[in-house]
Amino acid sequence: MDDGYSVQTTAAEAGETGGLDTLQALKDADTFLVADNWGDLKGGADGLFHQDTRILSRFVMTVGLARPSRLSSGVSRDNVFFTAHVTNRPLPPMGGRSAPAGVLHIERRRFIWDRRMFERVRMVNHGIEDVLLPLAFDFAADFADIFQVRGTLRDKRGAARPPTHDGRTVTFAYAGLDDVTRTSCLSFSEPPARLTGSRAEFMFSLPMGKELDLYIECGPDLCATPEARRWRENAVAARLAMRRRRRRGASVRGPRSPRFNAWLDQSRADIALLTTDLPTGPYPYAGTPWFSTPFGRDGIITAWQMLWLDPSLAKGVLTYLAARQATEVDAFKDSQPGKIMHETRGGEMSALGEVPFGLYYGGVDTTCLFVALAGAYARRTGDLDLIRRLWPNLIAATEWMRDWGDSNGDGLIDYQRAAETGLSNQGWKDSEDSIFHADGRFPKGPVALLEVQGYAYAAWQAMAELGERLTDGRARAWGIRAEEVRQLVEERFWMEDQSFYAIALDGDGNPCEAIGSNAGHLLFTGLPTPARAEAVTRRLLGAEFRSGWGIRTLARGQARFNPMSYHNGSVWPHDTSLGVAGMARYGERDAVALILGEIYGAASRFQMRLPELFCGFEREPGEGPIAYPVACLPQAWAAGSVFLMLQAALGIEIDALSRTVTLTAPTLPTGTERLTVSRLQVGDATVDLAFERVGDQVVVMPRNRMGDLRIVTTR
Repeated sequence: MDDGYSVQTTAAEAGETGGLDTLQALKDADTFLVADNWGDLKGGADGLFHQDTRILSRFVMTVGLARPSRLSSGVSRDNVFFTAHVTNRPLPPMGGRSAPAGVLHIERRRFIWDRRMFERVRMVNHGIEDVLLPLAFDFAADFADIFQVRGTLRDKRGAARPPTHDGRTVTFAYAGLDDVTRTSCLSFSEPPARLTGSRAEFMFSLPMGKELDLYIECGPDLCATPEARRWRENAVAARLAMRRRRRRGASVRGPRSPRFNAWLDQSRADIALLTTDLPTGPYPYAGTPWFSTPFGRDGIITAWQMLWLDPSLAKGVLTYLAARQATEVDAFKDSQPGKIMHETRGGEMSALGEVPFGLYYGGVDTTCLFVALAGAYARRTGDLDLIRRLWPNLIAATEWMRDWGDSNGDGLIDYQRAAETGLSNQGWKDSEDSIFHADGRFPKGPVALLEVQGYAYAAWQAMAELGERLTDGRARAWGIRAEEVRQLVEERFWMEDQSFYAIALDGDGNPCEAIGSNAGHLLFTGLPTPARAEAVTRRLLGAEFRSGWGIRTLARGQARFNPMSYHNGSVWPHDTSLGVAGMARYGERDAVALILGEIYGAASRFQMRLPELFCGFEREPGEGPIAYPVACLPQAWAAGSVFLMLQAALGIEIDALSRTVTLTAPTLPTGTERLTVSRLQVGDATVDLAFERVGDQVVVMPRNRMGDLRIVTTR
């Protein structure tokens, strides 16, 4: 994902300074924090952000004028707490005595809740003498817009007011050029011995064998006095809210696969972390740190990945995006009537129009995906009431597809940015160099992407099915339009000599004959004929695409192939998951389990948290995948990948309209002998499904069935 202002360096370049994989992230609603492994904020990519503004840019703890030695650190499995364990270096003499290294244990434990950072610093003296402990915090609030933090230069900005402070609290303020005054407040439970606008110094007397706690809070509002009760009560509230989000919908467990369970747990926790409960319902924000905001494409695909387990995400995504559907033509925003939002931002630069992303529509695929997800949601849930409420939005979206989305009238959805400030490429591979001809030349516009035509095909099909349900007289015409799109793709994108589809058509209608993973998305929509789907599957499973850790975005040997690039040879878990689900749609089962096992292996090397992407180097014995250091971590559609691939492997299709769960030739990844799906809800019925490997087959045993529900098993 690239909104045009992120820094798309190679992994090698980023590795010189360290990457996002070294940062620890916490989030709640529109507030998130990224810190280093000590828990410090040092003013790089890290900080405490609220509504796309950094309200705390520096927060560094020193013990006796030195950074303490780190023992361990990390985020809890449920993504609520960050904890760092450190110990002292030799302390300077105080009153004739000095404490040796390693006698103090200091635990920094923090969480984000209700627009605030809560931190507890617990100090324990394990020495044989009392200790005078000099503890200090250096801090600052630069109120940088998130695009500034990512490297976008500004000619001018607003005015930061001098910090004010009383005995234990520092207040920062910034008057923006958008006439909004942004504030933040940093407060300590104990009055520092010395407090300025940038530093708090403490001198604690710590008897041997005793412990002492210091509580700290920071947020955009005025500070209450931090203390133990506030910390405990808010910690409980944060943990309970996270637990509620994690437990939505059905669950998946592998009783004899503790590491596989750890992957499932981490992925579910990452989706829960990134999900914000908006007035329109739950919405999975794309990822931290750069994309902690609603994205149209990411939200739709994440909701689709989770649809079989938790339809509430799809409902929340559809409702939110419908409320922000474009109604006017605006070149700066890349908007036309009926188009669905690509991205929204809340910072000063977006408010001023310095960047177009306050409410930006430069995604050519999001409108088609919106309609297609509505159809999938209706089949999964039978919730036609929501579809009726969204029907005007769905009609407007199809009108955009018919008119604005097809700028040259050739029957295909295309894009060409309306203003130089917009994205040059507007599909999911949206970096500047991701779409090209076989010789590496960039195409002239408008460009018609392969996978977008698949999404359009699925959208027209969805409208035909929904139209029949709602007795809309246009249903038949929508079905005909779907078939017309299918024929156009087969005629114009298929390369017989390559047994594969071109990645795009350029503005002259010539195919961009690069060989990319986009064809896997086409399989996901069910557009290709079975024979061509088999050819595409065979090639995607070949060595030019398979790295051993998943499917590369670009085939090895193609022009611009670079395993360290953002889109031209790296591995994106969500991209692999869509390709795998597409293969399963055409009956491929063994390969689905194989690729699922490879992605599981990659997750194992990333502490069970899949990043946004990783490098596409060949798998080597005894070595792990190579990280792409500026990848977002966590990322919603990366976390959702395991659940879509599991659905594909288990062969589960749910049709609430006919109250049927169909299980087709289920399989399990290597090393997983049993798997249970619990509390699977279909309408008002529920069922548990137990999968177990018996010989060379996987059998399914429905349990705890309640309500009117058919279970159909096929081979």
